[in-house]
Amino acid sequence: MALREEGRARAASPPYRVLPALEGALLVAFAVAPLLLPDYLATFASRLLILSMLAISFDLVFGYAGIMSFGQALFFGAGGYGVALLGRDLGISSAFTALPAALLIGLALGWLVSAFLLLGRHPPSVIFVALGTLTASFAAEELARSWYYLGGQNGIPSIPMLTVGGQELGDTPFYYLVLGLFVLVYAGCRALTRSQFGLALAGIREQEARIGFFGYRVEVFKTITFSAAGAVAGLAGGLYAFHEGFVWPSILGVVLSTQIVLYCLFGGTGTLVGALLGVIAIEGLSYALSERFPTVWPVLLGVLLLLVILFLPRGVISLFVSERERVGDFGRRRRTKGTAPPELVSPEGEHVPP
Repeated sequence: MALREEGRARAASPPYRVLPALEGALLVAFAVAPLLLPDYLATFASRLLILSMLAISFDLVFGYAGIMSFGQALFFGAGGYGVALLGRDLGISSAFTALPAALLIGLALGWLVSAFLLLGRHPPSVIFVALGTLTASFAAEELARSWYYLGGQNGIPSIPMLTVGGQELGDTPFYYLVLGLFVLVYAGCRALTRSQFGLALAGIREQEARIGFFGYRVEVFKTITFSAAGAVAGLAGGLYAFHEGFVWPSILGVVLSTQIVLYCLFGGTGTLVGALLGVIAIEGLSYALSERFPTVWPVLLGVLLLLVILFLPRGVISLFVSERERVGDFGRRRRTKGTAPPELVSPEGEHVPP
């Protein structure tokens, strides 16, 4: 009887418990942040949201499709430089023009890189893709440093403020615009990864050869995912350019690309919200430690990152979310009318009706 009651309780329990609560709590916290925090911390929070969009783009390609990309900063910086050039040369600062342009730049560049690295006759190795994206990011940074049109070492300063309907957005309206776009990106990525497309991506991540044997065109799935991640990173780069007011070569480079990898590994890959937690934790600790220990804070932060990755290989989100909930469900559940759900079986072989 005890096993039967336990089986019924498990069957009746919802499949998700912690993850939606965590996502909802973070959304509420960011929604009220400008009302409770000083202006400089609210500005810092908008930076966290932008970097989280970039981290989500990496989680999409690595945590779900198994593509190790060390070049997400390439798409991020390209979107930032794109809106900077639009503002400097054409005087365009409208959110309805500049931000879609940044997204399309990231999308096009992501497709070009993925077509070169992934659409070959033979499946590329993980190391080949990692080194290829790393090389592309490094080459883009060096190109920006040496090209006078892009401002060289100094970058492009004095980017005009983002406008909507001809009105410049102040700090608070810009923050809520960033928050709204972040929610749209997050919801879109969540819907994609929990769909049948996401199920195919999970299969590619775990057993790529077997999925290809079933008839799936693995390289096409990877290319679509990589291009979508490039679009998200490009949009984040456009927002970052308006947030900072200038762009510089380092936002294209290897250091930022590696930093994004650390965000996701610290928070937990394959969850989307883990990328947000990683950004909040690392950027928050960097801010706090740099003020308290201005000379040794990078060492302290590095030791902490090493300990987390060593003892929590699935990231800090594993402290809150179970493995079953991390895996989740894909697509919609369908049940034929008139059929009962399958019975549960106890460890002793006793059938437990639902």
